[in-house]
Amino acid sequence: MYDISGMFRDGFGKTLTDEQRDAMLVQMAEQRWTDFENGTPLVPEGFLRTPADSIPEGLDPVMSEFFEYYAMKRGFHINAEASFTATSGMSFMNFPLMNYIESISPRPLLFIIGENAHSRYYSEDAYERAAEPKELYIVPNARHIDLYDGGDNDCIPFDKLEGFFKEYLK
Repeated sequence: MYDISGMFRDGFGKTLTDEQRDAMLVQMAEQRWTDFENGTPLVPEGFLRTPADSIPEGLDPVMSEFFEYYAMKRGFHINAEASFTATSGMSFMNFPLMNYIESISPRPLLFIIGENAHSRYYSEDAYERAAEPKELYIVPNARHIDLYDGGDNDCIPFDKLEGFFKEYLK
């Protein structure tokens, strides 16, 4: 799980300072004017248009993991463009998507996270904020992208999902 609004607002790992956030907002506001003048939004280039054979050196661990999935044979698809517009972050910064997570209750929530997922803290934060009934299920040895397709260890917990749905979807 990703809290996209939190990622844009606070940075990955909650590392963004107020000054950095303000600078990003100024840059995005200026880009909105440019987009208006051009008649179309700027869409930064996403991943490659053909699958790569290897992960480029120099990528940070998160981008390296996403590259492994989206830009290589494992998860590549020609129609799956991996990008936002250059100003998408502004909307996410202004609308915190987790503000009302507790109001999902009394409907049950199942958070499934990989033990080694770089995104693990998003689900843990959401779990802490959510009201009961809720459950946090940690898949051993799984990374974020392994829960997309099972990875090398076939780690999608289908039994857990089936049990949850059978119990709560009556």
